[in-house]
Amino acid sequence: MSYPPPPSLALLALEFRAPWEFGSLVPAWPALQRAPTGDGHTVIVFPGLSASDASTVPLRRYLRSLGHDVTGWSQGFNFGPRAGVLGTIRRTIQEACEASGRKVSLVGWSLGGVYAREMAKEMPGSVRSVVTLGTPFAGHPKSTHAWRIYELTSGRSADEEHSGNRDLPAAPPVPTTSIYSRSDGIVAWQGSIQRADHAQTENIEVIASHIGIGINPSAWWAVADRLAQPEGGWKPFDRFGLLGIKGLIYPDPHRA
Repeated sequence: MSYPPPPSLALLALEFRAPWEFGSLVPAWPALQRAPTGDGHTVIVFPGLSASDASTVPLRRYLRSLGHDVTGWSQGFNFGPRAGVLGTIRRTIQEACEASGRKVSLVGWSLGGVYAREMAKEMPGSVRSVVTLGTPFAGHPKSTHAWRIYELTSGRSADEEHSGNRDLPAAPPVPTTSIYSRSDGIVAWQGSIQRADHAQTENIEVIASHIGIGINPSAWWAVADRLAQPEGGWKPFDRFGLLGIKGLIYPDPHRA
């Protein structure tokens, strides 16, 4: 099977817009506070490649302001699935479930989304939902501009990871949302499209950079909306919303 090439150099250059995406949170804040509120269940947020919990602080604070019990992954910088990383994630999920008596939701940015998806496949009885941001689970690692960094930091071969025994494109057996951007300058957006493995899977397109998707107002609203759904009451994301205004913000992911 052939895979798309990494994003063009023009899109890669557009990654420099990330600071403006963060700055846009200020004027968007009143609207963001009107997002659906949570029910207090635990949400674990995983950072992207070579990032730490510091990168997800703004998103976690926002979700906490909406009533979610939010925590980071607490493993320092994400340098890939090194020895002990996945085992620690499993324990974190299990301990969170035991402490609250409820399932947890998993949110992952880029590589962090791969962890979230795979843990939900292993522990569906402990995971309520999965939301990923710019996560390249459906393509080849070399369809991104980050594969060399991955090999350097993880000590693993990108080709070997792709040919491993995990079916990364398969969706977890829980409500699963992939938030992606066609203007992503790091990851080929086609690698973030979730196939319809079951009725509770979906793709939400936003206009964002890869570096900025985790601090992008439209991505934040989508994350909050998905996490606020009652357990057992999943419905697809409404990209139109009030008076169709959201339809101007969220492009149609099914367009050619």
